[in-house]
Amino acid sequence: MHDSSAQDVSVLATAAWKVRESARIYGGTKVGCAVEAEDGRVFVGCNLEHRFRSHDIHAEIAALASLISGGAKQLVRLFIAAERVQFTPCGSCLDWIFEIGGETCLVYSQSAPQGQTAMHRASELMPFYPH
Repeated sequence: MHDSSAQDVSVLATAAWKVRESARIYGGTKVGCAVEAEDGRVFVGCNLEHRFRSHDIHAEIAALASLISGGAKQLVRLFIAAERVQFTPCGSCLDWIFEIGGETCLVYSQSAPQGQTAMHRASELMPFYPH
């Protein structure tokens, strides 16, 4: 696992805020996500909303799809950029985070560029996840 220094987290934050600008939304929240693979590569994704909302793709899933498509196997941590207070992944996204990153995967979120960054282990966000 790579070092989770502030500088490394800053790289993820910058990538997440940048890709957030590409979000295609009908609702009010653009979301960007940057994920780090076990080999240190960073992949990004943004939310892609469809007029039939059941087809929406969350930023976390878009980023994880890029990680897998890029040939990586393991998620180490992810960073979510969304201008909402206390934004965390939904249950479906957490299922994927557990599947690809495991319960110790680090989940960062930030509601404003350069703002305070929250950090949780996946297991803290979904403490009763089945093993």
